[in-house]
Amino acid sequence: MGVIRNAPEASSKKKKSTTLLYLFELESRSYHSTSTLSSPKNGKLLPSFESENDEILSAISICNTIFTFTDPSESPSEQDLKRVKLNQLLSFTKSLKKALDDRILSRMMSMLSANLFRPLPPPSNTSVISDLPDELEELFFSPGPLWPHLQIVYDILQRLVINLDPKILREYIDHRFLLKLVSLFQSEDPRERDSLKNVYHRIYARFTFYRSSMRKSMNDVFLHYVFETEKHCGIGELLEIWGSIINGFTVPLKEEHKLFLMRVLIPLHKTKGMQVYHRQLAYCVSQFVQKEPAIGGVVVRGILKYWPITNCQKEILLIGELEELVENIDPDQFRKLALPLCTQITRCLNSCNSQVAERALYVWNNEQFVKMTSTAIEEVFPVIVQGMERNLKLHWSISVKQLTQNVKVMVEEMDPSLYYQCLQDINLCESEARRDESMRKERWEKIENAAAVKNQFLQQTQSICVSH
Repeated sequence: MGVIRNAPEASSKKKKSTTLLYLFELESRSYHSTSTLSSPKNGKLLPSFESENDEILSAISICNTIFTFTDPSESPSEQDLKRVKLNQLLSFTKSLKKALDDRILSRMMSMLSANLFRPLPPPSNTSVISDLPDELEELFFSPGPLWPHLQIVYDILQRLVINLDPKILREYIDHRFLLKLVSLFQSEDPRERDSLKNVYHRIYARFTFYRSSMRKSMNDVFLHYVFETEKHCGIGELLEIWGSIINGFTVPLKEEHKLFLMRVLIPLHKTKGMQVYHRQLAYCVSQFVQKEPAIGGVVVRGILKYWPITNCQKEILLIGELEELVENIDPDQFRKLALPLCTQITRCLNSCNSQVAERALYVWNNEQFVKMTSTAIEEVFPVIVQGMERNLKLHWSISVKQLTQNVKVMVEEMDPSLYYQCLQDINLCESEARRDESMRKERWEKIENAAAVKNQFLQQTQSICVSH
């Protein structure tokens, strides 16, 4: 005890040296034990890794429970727990920098399939909602209760597709998986369709070995919609995917892609719900024409073939699409397209619907359209002049008459002599029509007079026979 009290400095030095030696030995032991645990010869993972994997597997197990959100026996606390675990899995997939363990990946893909591939509810109010554009559809849409979970599930799948090697995921994302994904585009929830579009597009971009089959699956949906049911909620989203695909096509276009344009995209113009997806459809068609202007003539004739008769809103949309196509068509085809295109535009400006008539008249502000008309002016002027004069005489709308007068001045300046000649021809035809009408009336009057005389004679004969 006395030594300790009388030599404090010596004891502190000895204690300090012992402590440093002890720490060095402890560090050396921990290093050797760590290397032993993580050694490949040992065949075991670190305890921290094992606990992390167990935690992920536990979260996956909890997320395998499917909630309907309509069954009163379901526990809200369990639903919240599942959402927490899904967010945990999402943060885990976001931080992925290497391949996943096979046990985790297989169970995670099974969990995603169990949550995504479910029976969709029967369509509600399809006659009203399916014919509305996207901005109006949201007003009538009632959000589904499953979305808080489904949104995270789609995000997890997208992260896996982005972060993992497609060759590893190929075992789990196969043709059957992709067909089930395409079937989910029938969901009425626009938020789900938007997330599904992003996931499907990512798969198409990264899984190059599936591209041909994915295009075929989308084409089958289009053809089934056009020629059989005309009922599908996800046509717009599928066309958005196709828009980016077409944007990547090389020139000259392959025959397969031209057939897709003629057999799928052009017939999509004829459905009664075209206004829902027309923006995406017009973009796809314009991409084709921009890449190969020579096919513009075939596209214009195809659209004219499916021109609506009683749907004014479709007419307005198609007039705008034709005007955009004229900007990109090969000028060598102007002469061939001038007559059919001007004939249809003239019919539209004679429409009883003032919106259709005004939209058709505004086409004359397009320089390319005027240039196309001038290439075949002798052929199209009779049709145009007749339409203008008819509007000025017979149309009920004052604004349409004013616009027609403005267009007439512009058209007349293109070739005054030809316009005057067409006007004379129209007057001559009208006078001949009036003469034919008067002659027809005279003939009918003669027939009626002859019939009256014969009828009077028969009545007299019958009265004589009765008297006898």
